This record gives sequence, C-alpha cells and structure tokens, in this order.
Amino acid sequence: MNVFAVPGIPEVESGDDIAALVEERVDLEPGDVLLVASTIVSKAEGRAFDLSAFPASPRAEELAARLSEISGEEKDPRFAQAVLEESTEIIVEAPFLLTATRFGHVGVNAGIDRSNTGDADLLLLPKRPSESAARIRERLSVDVPVVVTDTCGRPFRHGQRGVALGWAGMPASRDWRGERDRDGHELEVTVESVVDELASAANLVTGEGDDGLPVVVVRGWEFGNHEGSDKLFRAVEGDFVRQALRGWEFARD
Repeated sequence: MNVFAVPGIPEVESGDDIAALVEERVDLEPGDVLLVASTIVSKAEGRAFDLSAFPASPRAEELAARLSEISGEEKDPRFAQAVLEESTEIIVEAPFLLTATRFGHVGVNAGIDRSNTGDADLLLLPKRPSESAARIRERLSVDVPVVVTDTCGRPFRHGQRGVALGWAGMPASRDWRGERDRDGHELEVTVESVVDELASAANLVTGEGDDGLPVVVVRGWEFGNHEGSDKLFRAVEGDFVRQALRGWEFARD
C-alpha cells in the first residue's frame, strides 16, 4: 500500500471544484482511495463564518460563563451558540463541550475549527459529509472511493488521530464475523472500521499545522473478500458510554 499527499492544492474558496483541483495535480488510478480533509470541503461549501453570525442565546451565555469560570479564560458565548446550532445533543457541558453533530459524529465543540479558517472566525464541518464525498466522487473522471476526514481525540488516550466523517464508493467497515481465525475459531464481534483506518493513514502525511496538504491518495489497498457495512456512528440506544456520560457531572477538586 502506498500513501501520498497531493501537492500544490491551492487555498480553497467557496464554490471551488475539489475534484478538478485534485485531478489537475494527480492522475488517479482505478483502485485508489481519495481522502479529503473536511477543512477544504467546508471551505468549498461555504461553511466559514464570523462569530457575529451567531448571536448568543441565554443557553450559550450560560455555557460560556461556566467554561470561563472553570478554565480561567474568557470564552465567547457566540462560539458556544455556534456549537449549539451544529449539535443535536450536548453530551458533556464541562470542562469542555462534547457534542453529537447532526450527522452522527461525536466530538468536542461539534468539530468547529478555529485554525486554518482563512479570513473567517470559524469553520464548521460539512453539513452532510457523506453527500459531500459523493459529490466529489461524481465529478472525478476515474471512479474511486472518496472519504472526507477530520481529526479528533479519543477516549482513554492522549493525542488525536484521523477519522472519517463521510464516505462514498466503499463500505465504512469490513465485517469479519462468521470468518475464522488461524485456530479455526469463528469470529463473532470483529467489525473493522476501514474508513477510519484509511483516514488515520492519511493524517500521517497531511500533518496538522501549516503543511498545506489536505488531499491524500491511498494506492494499492484492497477491501478484500469480506462483507461490508455502512454503520460507523453508534446508535444512541447501544452507546453505553454516551448514556453514562449523560448522567456525569464535572466537579473540581
């Protein structure tokens, strides 16, 4: 498997054709997987905003005031308002905002970015990243899967890693259940999130700072002869960690 960043992608602006920007700089081949950072997808889709677009509600004022008290740093209630508007649920209110986005992803601050935003204050995630991936794929001259990626932290571990937000042209996971291990035992629970694994591989070459490498091609990887699944985000009724967090309250020593 070969993983390489596409060089020379310019600063993306609202209305830009990401597929055209990619194909002007790399010759895609059948079997490739194209991974695109959500940052440039959001920019192309006009998801950059100033804080003034989010007048603070009383709820946002309340959240910002509590976070300011905990952190000792002033928190802008307009940012809290943007998080509220991009979320279906605030799972944790302190010491940070852990939220569920409208398309199912759970992350801090609804994934709203305050870096690499150009002239705007905020960059919101794409509204429906799988639809974004499908639109990019449709405009490519070579039929390859497309994955929209982001980075986020992980429970129980330090650091961040790449994850998939949306995908098109391939299943999200490959299902090993019913297959057998080397000792002949039947696998009963193993479902491998391949879109997340590809996103993590892409993140190794895109970097996190000013590298300016938001597009990656994975070449030579094969899904294999497995069943596929498009389930990625846990349903609430089966997400026991989320259910536990709903009843948890932050308390300072």
